[in-house]
Amino acid sequence: MSVSVLKKAQRIVIKVGSTLVTNHGEGLDQAAIHRWAKQITELKSFGKEILVVSSGAIAEGMQRLQWKKRPQEIYELQAAAAVGQMGLIQVYETAFMKYGIRTAQVLLTNADLANEERNENAKGTLNMLLKLGVVPIINENDTVVTDEIKFGDNDTLAALVCNLIAADVLVILTDQHGLYSADPRKNKQATLIQEAIAGDSELEQIAGGVGSDLGKGGMLTKVLAAKLVAGNHTHTVIASGNEPDVLLRLAQGELVGTQLTSPL
Repeated sequence: MSVSVLKKAQRIVIKVGSTLVTNHGEGLDQAAIHRWAKQITELKSFGKEILVVSSGAIAEGMQRLQWKKRPQEIYELQAAAAVGQMGLIQVYETAFMKYGIRTAQVLLTNADLANEERNENAKGTLNMLLKLGVVPIINENDTVVTDEIKFGDNDTLAALVCNLIAADVLVILTDQHGLYSADPRKNKQATLIQEAIAGDSELEQIAGGVGSDLGKGGMLTKVLAAKLVAGNHTHTVIASGNEPDVLLRLAQGELVGTQLTSPL
């Protein structure tokens, strides 16, 4: 019987989506963030290094500004991100401080990782933070980048971070239980895919479509993220962030959600 790739993983990137972080847009779900912080603290006690890629800045900014609908104007989106990032980091810092763990805010863009010098700087900083026992809380720098707000997602950013720091596993926490054979919201016959090989073109066909109104991603971006990291021998797990003790169960070897393994 297969076991979760997290059991033996040393360096793990955990990505949390907007819908989870903001409780479907009702403001930051502080209880959920505290639950993940507690689990991550336990993972660190096992000797694992953890980086968190968290969405939620725009959604939190919308809530703080009392905007009911996601705006289309780019500067409004960037303003919402700037307002929301304050609350997002504040909650993460408070949650981890309860367990005596320091956090760091790291804002990146694809351009940072595409530029050789900035890439090396980002890698060096993240490696030093891990060496110091700090948990980096990473997000896209929405106030200066436009492509992510228009078209992208943090699944891709998380994959790029994995490749940057040679992570063993990418964990994508979402509001779905994992990748299904069809959209479970439309097809009651859909079944959960527990294991597959990352990069399998059939997975991309199964995962087509976007996510919620809050997040711009969807299952397709998660499957593509898994494909992106597989070339560097990194495995991916897509699981529900609402599952009780999901990170601990994965670390203990339990298969939760969908596990997409690198073919290399």
